[in-house]
Amino acid sequence: MENTNAGAYEYVTLQPSLLINRLYTVHYFEYMNDFSFPGEAHNFWEFLCVDKGEVNVVAGSRTLSLKKDEIIFHKPNEFHTVRSNGKVAPNVVVVSFECTSPAMDFFRDRVFTIGESERSLIAQIITEARQLFSSVLDDPYLKKMELSANPPFGSAQMIQLHLEQLLIQLIRRYTVVKPELKRPATLKQKSDVDLYERIMNYLELHIYAQLTIEQICRDNLVGRSQLQKLFREKNGCGIIDYFSRMKIDAAKQLIRNQSLNFTQIADTMGYTSVHYFSRQFKKITGMTPSEYSSSIKKLSEEPLFRK
Repeated sequence: MENTNAGAYEYVTLQPSLLINRLYTVHYFEYMNDFSFPGEAHNFWEFLCVDKGEVNVVAGSRTLSLKKDEIIFHKPNEFHTVRSNGKVAPNVVVVSFECTSPAMDFFRDRVFTIGESERSLIAQIITEARQLFSSVLDDPYLKKMELSANPPFGSAQMIQLHLEQLLIQLIRRYTVVKPELKRPATLKQKSDVDLYERIMNYLELHIYAQLTIEQICRDNLVGRSQLQKLFREKNGCGIIDYFSRMKIDAAKQLIRNQSLNFTQIADTMGYTSVHYFSRQFKKITGMTPSEYSSSIKKLSEEPLFRK
């Protein structure tokens, strides 16, 4: 702490605990169930987080199976590969960056499980990256991300801040904290978190059904307005819209599993017809199921073999 003049305010010079110096790539991949990346090594950090499904990862001399919400950090110059397990089509987030701060030693050779707050930060990184870069985020062979002509103000810095916060939160989560330093959540905060988790579990259990908001409220003993407010605060949309997106995400995974045709997938997901399923799919993704299937297959090929 320094004092510039007698009797003047004193200030603290802020020193970052860790600092992201450079960003190389931000990717969100929806792999086929038989995708395999041959592997690489580079002189900067990279993390891979499983959003859905599971993947097999080689990290140096280790071979690991990662499931939903697990995140692995590849240290600089560590050879690493990733492949689907041949059964479930996975969704993964991959971010590579430079950070020379000593605090990064915490992440060497470790796998973590993320929580809701970390998921939110990763989602914000993806959102900002889609605005900052004109490059697609689902090309596994992309080496250079092109900047958009006119990105929103502060997009690059927002990615830096979210990424630094993600790293700090993981260090805090996995570092033992003295009980007296923990700050308990308020009763309302705890109640909202518990309700949201309960509803999310309910939606996942009923992903193959057609739900109404009345049924969701009745089965979970919650008021309609409270439920809608909670989901709008968390996700920016009502619960039925959110559930529709969940169903289409599940359908996308079934498409990538390559074991059912579109009619069978529509029936499995509880849609009244394959035509209604196709309309909903295009409304949410901007593509028909067949267009989506072709695009994913195309991105699973090496650039040399692309048309």
